[in-house]
Amino acid sequence: MNDPNTQTKKAGLSRRAFLKGSGVAAAATALGQSTLPSLATAAGAAPEAKDPVGMGPDPVKLELSVNGATLKTSVEPRVTLLDALRNYLDVTGCKRVCDRGTCGACTVMVDGKPIYSCTMLALEAQGKPIRTAEALVSGGKLDKVPAAFAQADAQQCGFCTPGFVVAMRAAFDANPKATPAEIEKALSGNICRCGTYEQMRLAIASLCGVAPGTGDKKGE
Repeated sequence: MNDPNTQTKKAGLSRRAFLKGSGVAAAATALGQSTLPSLATAAGAAPEAKDPVGMGPDPVKLELSVNGATLKTSVEPRVTLLDALRNYLDVTGCKRVCDRGTCGACTVMVDGKPIYSCTMLALEAQGKPIRTAEALVSGGKLDKVPAAFAQADAQQCGFCTPGFVVAMRAAFDANPKATPAEIEKALSGNICRCGTYEQMRLAIASLCGVAPGTGDKKGE
């Protein structure tokens, strides 16, 4: 074996320091003295960051920016954005259908991006602009997306419609010159159980400025 006194010192945690630190940590555990230095501290490293402060189960204050208005309430930390909007803030445009992030009926825009509100905690949405289906009507006048849906009779029971129009509005906001194929791709996370897809395609064609069933621009 090598004589430890003749070896060149290496950077990092030495075997001796490791064993020394382990002994200190073991003693702290045995004696229940949390004030003793940890292994990292004994080795000269910075102490580990403290765990984040937990919240709940009691309600905590919540402030959301919804459709340009600041809404305040208190919710348990486990409450989803969907439940906060519908059950606490009376913003009922987003619908609870599957509650599993698979149907898209609860779609809202957060920071301009469509998300399933049943998969996001309400507390995570604080400080971010939220737009729901209610934002697509102003002064009694419909935004052109839901207006096209109404014109094409692209709804039956209506439960999926708010999610579709919000997702479609987000798609056009991201790309005003989107093609029907691009819009349909953007709506792939939304499901209509009534099967009004053909009427939706008519609405999409109208919004994209193409003849129904074609990819050609009107008048070309």
